[in-house]
Amino acid sequence: MAVSISAGGGVKAEPNVTPMIDVMLVLLIIFMLVVPALNAGFNAQPPKGTNLKAHPEEDGDQVLGIDAAGQYYLNKQPIHNDDLAARLKQIYDARTEDKILYLKADHNLDYGKVLNAVDVAGKNGVRVTGMIADQAPGTKSTVPGDTPAGLVPVAAPATPDAAGAPVAPAAPATPTPPAGGPH
Repeated sequence: MAVSISAGGGVKAEPNVTPMIDVMLVLLIIFMLVVPALNAGFNAQPPKGTNLKAHPEEDGDQVLGIDAAGQYYLNKQPIHNDDLAARLKQIYDARTEDKILYLKADHNLDYGKVLNAVDVAGKNGVRVTGMIADQAPGTKSTVPGDTPAGLVPVAAPATPDAAGAPVAPAAPATPTPPAGGPH
């Protein structure tokens, strides 16, 4: 704090904010450099599709990512492409059930590299490979029972009839086949 004596004879205390501004600028620069590094790692845009069932990742799920350059990421951690077979064998030999590998690859990646990864996985203990895709923007799943990720279907409330008794909502109408049978 700086103290100055004015001509009026009183003591006036004013904070010196210059060191505080210097510290804030240093912190700003540090965060500008660190935050992108925190988000670094596997970065790919999976292919788009429609009628996709939401599948949130669980703790035990193994996810193999392949970015646009063909670099492998196992559970968002980069691994050397030559080490993939050994790492998968180590993981899946220890498992007695649920030998599923989820594959998330960039949509611009050469399909041969995806097939190579599936082949390596199949030879090293993986029994089922699930491909991960994103729902195409502006579309909704039309599969009965599907809901957006994180949403739970809620039953429609019962409406009272003319006498005041609750009536369950009507079932959706099903199309009837044309007369004369299918053509």
